Amino acid sequence: FVVMYGLTFFFANFGPNATTFIVPAEIFPARLRSTCHGISAAAGKAGAIIGAFGFLYAAQSPDPAHVDAGYKPGIGVQKALYVLAACNLLGFLVTFLVPESKGKSLEEMSGEADAEEGNGANKVRPSGEQLV
Repeated sequence: FVVMYGLTFFFANFGPNATTFIVPAEIFPARLRSTCHGISAAAGKAGAIIGAFGFLYAAQSPDPAHVDAGYKPGIGVQKALYVLAACNLLGFLVTFLVPESKGKSLEEMSGEADAEEGNGANKVRPSGEQLV
């Protein structure tokens, strides 16, 4: 049981945490990183809330006689699980569209750092050292 729990915990965090915590910290430009990372985290939490409450409503029986009190008829548990599986598959496929940083900053990947270096001939650092 402990081994199964450990494997479940590992795989539950291995994929989702990489796409919601590690990847955003690497792909957002440095000057916008904290703001974009916060937006990314908030979007992930909003999706979790929508998914949790949406599943409660969608999983209700289509037969009005078998619906829990306070809920309207839904699509049933089996169809709700198919919808969740489709969302998971879509998320899996969209993850491949995220660029791999390979240790580079987003400025380096987009060429923005090269453009800034080209215009830096007359720039001076705060220490008084001139950039070349």
